[in-house]
Amino acid sequence: MYSAAPGVSTKVECGTLGALLAPVDIHRFRTTIRRLHALFAIYASTCPVPLPSPGLIITPEIRNQCELYLPVDEIAPIFNRLYSAALTYPPILSSTPFHNSMSWADSFAALPTQFQSSVNPARLLEALLSDSTLLTRFLFASFLPGRFYGGIGRYPGQQQFIGEWIKSRGSGILNCLDAACGTGEESYALALQLSAGGFPPDQIRVAGWTLEPLEVWAAAHRTLPHDPGREALLRGATSTLLQQGYGRSISFRCVDLTRHPVSPHVPECDTDGAGHFDLILCNGLLGGPILHEKEQLYRAIGNLAELLAPGGILLAANNFHGGWKQKCPQKNLRALFEAYGLKDVEYDGGIGGLKLHQQPTPRQTAAKGHRQHQVPRLDDAVAQVLVQHQRHRGG
Repeated sequence: MYSAAPGVSTKVECGTLGALLAPVDIHRFRTTIRRLHALFAIYASTCPVPLPSPGLIITPEIRNQCELYLPVDEIAPIFNRLYSAALTYPPILSSTPFHNSMSWADSFAALPTQFQSSVNPARLLEALLSDSTLLTRFLFASFLPGRFYGGIGRYPGQQQFIGEWIKSRGSGILNCLDAACGTGEESYALALQLSAGGFPPDQIRVAGWTLEPLEVWAAAHRTLPHDPGREALLRGATSTLLQQGYGRSISFRCVDLTRHPVSPHVPECDTDGAGHFDLILCNGLLGGPILHEKEQLYRAIGNLAELLAPGGILLAANNFHGGWKQKCPQKNLRALFEAYGLKDVEYDGGIGGLKLHQQPTPRQTAAKGHRQHQVPRLDDAVAQVLVQHQRHRGG
């Protein structure tokens, strides 16, 4: 389980990144590169439509011609092999420009401009293998694509709610979790709000969780090799926070929310798996393109509800809920929250749930001889809650 904490040492940054990246032997790709050159030569000399270029709209004709002479099924496995060779852990390929791509032309169009110097995939592969700095930027661009992130302050309605929540809290340590932290912007934004609310560094704990190790590294070191502009914004917004000592109250690590139980494997949680966090954020994940399959969704929400302390709040704001990326309606998510014992919390721009009391953990339930962690079925517990919501809201 990879983890890292905020720091400012360049030496430390390079050392921890070295634990994630591996040197790639260019000789392993020589034959592959020659084959790609040959395929591209046929494509370029035969294709009657314009070749893909930066900014060109990929039409069905361009896509079909590209697939005819330069099929993406030939190219994607090569770059997937590069990802596997360049990383010390199994890559999560769903974010890359080759995942579910309809053609090489579409993959090329999805690449940042710094990787579009040649439409020949062999040229790109040669450039990446001969320049480790360019390869590093390519890896970050592939696994941390800009479309996943919105910067600090992406959900103003949620931030307003959190501000009021902070005012209502008394003294004592606040344990908070950003359960889909990405590159850390929302985690730092939460720490900034807690600081502005009068909580000193030794009275807050902010944990950021994600599946992607490169996100953990980027969040902890506030470094985005592929996107210096966004990196400058992140560092500018958080420099004072770290200078005031809040860095020691923030941590990032890889955690799979769909794994059960989560808590015994995570140092921030109680060893018995009991609820721990006073506030959990889970933005841009639940019900979207990354996590929407029923069993995974149930397990993730069940884990989040279990991780809450009594009186704790789970907040989920997702820009895709109003757009084309929506996979699970908000009413179903609200029903799932309620099915797991969370009272509906209203705020602008998202959904929330309040945990009113401590429920038995799976370990405690198993010790009593009961079945361990049952996921509710949509057509019983969740469906009943949906009916109740429809009655209350006139649906």
